[in-house]
Amino acid sequence: MRADQGGGAEDEKERRRRRPLRWIDYPRRGRRGVRRWLPSWRQLLLAVGLGVTALTGWLAWFYATTEVPDDLNAFATQQNNVYFWADGTEMARVGQVNRQEVPLGQVPEPVQWAVLAAENETFYSDPGISFSGMGRAVYQMAVGGDTQGGSTITQQYVKNIYLNQRQTMSRKLSEMVIAMKLDERMSKQDILAGYLNTSWFGRGSYGIERAAAAYYGKDVSELNPSEGAFLAALLKGAGQFDPALSPENRERAEDRWSWILDRMVKTGRLSAAERATYTVFPEPGPQPKSAGLSGQVGYLVDMARNYVESHSDITAAQFDLGGYQVFTTFEKPKVTALAAAVQDATKGVDPDHREADKLLRVGAASVALDGRIVALYGGPDYLKQGFDNANTSTVPLGSAFTPLVYAAGLGQGVQRRRGGDRTPVQPTTTYDGDNGVNVMTPEGPYWGRDGKIVKTANEGKRDWGRISLRGAIEQSVNGPMMQLAMDVGLDQVRRTAADLGLAPASMGELVPAFGTGNSTPSAIRAADAYTAFAAGGRRTDPYSVLRITRNGAPVDLRLPTAVQALTPAVAADVDAALKGAVRAGSAGSVAEAGPDLAAKPGITPDRRAGWMVGYDGQQSTAVTVFRADLKDMKLLPLEGVGGAAPETSDSALPGRIWTSYMKTAAGGRR
Repeated sequence: MRADQGGGAEDEKERRRRRPLRWIDYPRRGRRGVRRWLPSWRQLLLAVGLGVTALTGWLAWFYATTEVPDDLNAFATQQNNVYFWADGTEMARVGQVNRQEVPLGQVPEPVQWAVLAAENETFYSDPGISFSGMGRAVYQMAVGGDTQGGSTITQQYVKNIYLNQRQTMSRKLSEMVIAMKLDERMSKQDILAGYLNTSWFGRGSYGIERAAAAYYGKDVSELNPSEGAFLAALLKGAGQFDPALSPENRERAEDRWSWILDRMVKTGRLSAAERATYTVFPEPGPQPKSAGLSGQVGYLVDMARNYVESHSDITAAQFDLGGYQVFTTFEKPKVTALAAAVQDATKGVDPDHREADKLLRVGAASVALDGRIVALYGGPDYLKQGFDNANTSTVPLGSAFTPLVYAAGLGQGVQRRRGGDRTPVQPTTTYDGDNGVNVMTPEGPYWGRDGKIVKTANEGKRDWGRISLRGAIEQSVNGPMMQLAMDVGLDQVRRTAADLGLAPASMGELVPAFGTGNSTPSAIRAADAYTAFAAGGRRTDPYSVLRITRNGAPVDLRLPTAVQALTPAVAADVDAALKGAVRAGSAGSVAEAGPDLAAKPGITPDRRAGWMVGYDGQQSTAVTVFRADLKDMKLLPLEGVGGAAPETSDSALPGRIWTSYMKTAAGGRR
């Protein structure tokens, strides 16, 4: 008995000795199959405990070692952006320091509460961070999503002064730690003042004082609660809420403005009675323009900036902070020559005494064969008319579109029987060139929505009889081109136009008029499309910036690459027809500009647009003339512009501008 008792005591001692090992007994002894690899509840508890302890220790270390910068405002300094001509000389300096600090006492309390209602209504009671927001941020980091969300005003202030918008775990944790430390060291009033003075509101303005001037032309102390609610809406992203940028922006801005006012009522900072008086959206004024952007320079700067923002990782907010050097493709002598050509050709225009001259607009662009935009004419003066006539996509290209139809026919052939084989066409292929010929489909005549058969319409209603496709391009006979587009297939013509760089949004409706230019590309895109005819079928999307640096350091910029839009043979055939148009055809008026030119005039049946598009061996230039009120862009007839006789072609004025410019732009190349 004693021996047995002694053995049992020994076993108990052994079990007690091994009991702690159960916590780390893995794989588990005495288990078989899958159970051997499943941890026990003790092991799971140990793993969780060790993880929590390690995380707590790491967070404590991170908190202790994260320092608050001594001079926070040193991180919020704005500089100029400098733009350079293609030859490296300075063109413009934009973005002079547009930040003016104001004490919180100068910001009306309703405006302060509008910001808090929009961004952080618990600002005065939270510890500098939002635990619910922090939870969302941690979750987003865990799943690899956007780490921003739920940030308090204190956190946003920290982010502003750091000028670091990268969405990384370390940046987010640093932001939280510094926010908590700032909340302990600074008063809420000082934090709010710092936030309002460093936040970006768009239009180049940092701080609410400059924002009040940029949007309402007044001091921040003069803002009412309604205007303050709109400025508060901009904090969510000025690029999405500035009404001047797009109709969609205006709709978003009005919705958020109304929501902020309602939040102010809910938080007890605005009475329902006063809220009821704010029923009309406080429309901000137009964006102020820098005096240094007069003449054509403002159009060039706008185009270069837009290119930078769409072809680099620089955000609008970062760009407004300045310090960038933007080296553009614009050649000053050519920009000057283009403006002079417009001014010279329009000397006879007298809008004060001739009704037909009112609201006349001229837009022009010159694009090198490698896609560089070397010159443009956006309007008479950027400070007087900010709308860029050279970059508008509301004016139909008219018969200047027909070389693209010709290229589509030569490249793809025609299909005159539904489901049948495609038949090649040549420059010598003939079509009926008479006026008023029925437009045909494989099934028969094309019936328009008005219940009538659609017929061809030549300029001056002239009959040409049978005419070759090349002859139709040279003499600008529209009927054969309209029928050719139908035979090729309107969708196939559209594909060729897209290959030549026309934007999808500018493509016209796929009806017979598509073949004679109901599409509305900008002058820039029209000029760029024609570069393919001069360059063996290769073309490059137009671009306006060569490179960018920031304080001398290179910044990545995505530049376009050349593509083969047409075969060399097709490009050569189109080129030959366009040169024939200058030698002895519809573009003969521009022949005096120099040798070996290629060009095509463009008109529309309703006489609401006139064009001249063509090129020499180095660049392609498009000039458009139209009449429109910029408020609604409704096009008006061009008949009688400049006192011209009623029968004068609408391409005559753009032809004179094109000729004058090309004479000067050619320089000594002849």
